[in-house]
Amino acid sequence: MKLYNFFRSGTSHRLRIALNLKGIEYDYVPVDLRTEAHLGDAFKVINPQQLVPVLDTGELVLTQSPAIIEWLEERYPTPSLLPAVPDARARVRAMAAIVGCDIHPINNRRILEYLRKSLGCDETAVNTWCATWISAGFAALESLLADDRQRKDFCFGDAPSLADVYLVPQVESARRFKVDLTPYPNIVAVDRACTALEAFHRAAPDRQPDMARF
Repeated sequence: MKLYNFFRSGTSHRLRIALNLKGIEYDYVPVDLRTEAHLGDAFKVINPQQLVPVLDTGELVLTQSPAIIEWLEERYPTPSLLPAVPDARARVRAMAAIVGCDIHPINNRRILEYLRKSLGCDETAVNTWCATWISAGFAALESLLADDRQRKDFCFGDAPSLADVYLVPQVESARRFKVDLTPYPNIVAVDRACTALEAFHRAAPDRQPDMARF
């Protein structure tokens, strides 16, 4: 498999975690968003939407990290990223969606570049924008984590799930945008537990080969 991705992309980060948790080896193909390599004709052939990540399985080309992770879950069901019970699966999916639907889409690079270039926002304004939506989502997640008295070190239960796969890259992004994480002790604790695992550690932005060029 080939993974077209960028070290600092949150969606790429979450996909690297999922692949690592499932023990799937892949070739790392960097797409440098800083030089707008994703907007070139060569990458447009790979993904007409010109976004990362893209997973080339050798038989098909998959785009959109939620769809790719669902495909991985169906094709490589062990270890599962979702609980066995439908009610629990819904809870895990909801936590993942807080990040995947409500935080990340309005804080990704395309949006931030529009704020900078089209609306003239400086970095202080951009950071404030990011912090606003990260904080709103994290407040909800923190409440969900605090209310679950049965969970262990992770977002749900005693093993990483889809929720952790989504959450950890968003925590990394929050730190990059200087978000105060003090109000979210449960989120910080989950992040600490996850990043102690090799699958998460190897997926971190500062462990990727294209980071060396930054």
